Amino acid sequence: MKWLAASLLIVVVLLQSRIWISRDGVSEVARLRAAVATQQSENERLAERNRELAAEVHDLKNGLAALEERARSELGMIGSNETYYQVVPRDGAPSAETRTETAKR
Repeated sequence: MKWLAASLLIVVVLLQSRIWISRDGVSEVARLRAAVATQQSENERLAERNRELAAEVHDLKNGLAALEERARSELGMIGSNETYYQVVPRDGAPSAETRTETAKR
């Protein structure tokens, strides 16, 4: 009976050591859980970005306000009922900081 108990104890110790010490044991599980958490946060961030892009696409397809705003900000366009004003610095020479403004008539 002592032989059986001793052999079972040795087997349990060997199995536990494999779980705690081996490359595929508890440390690997902890590493994988951390990787899953990191990937989930990245997925949430990308899903939010996709929602924002989908809303912007919807606005550009269906609304003129978003299209006009993008034309003004990115392309420097003005509307047919607007007047273009360019503000020049007092020294008379245009610089890189020359501002352009549009105003409705």
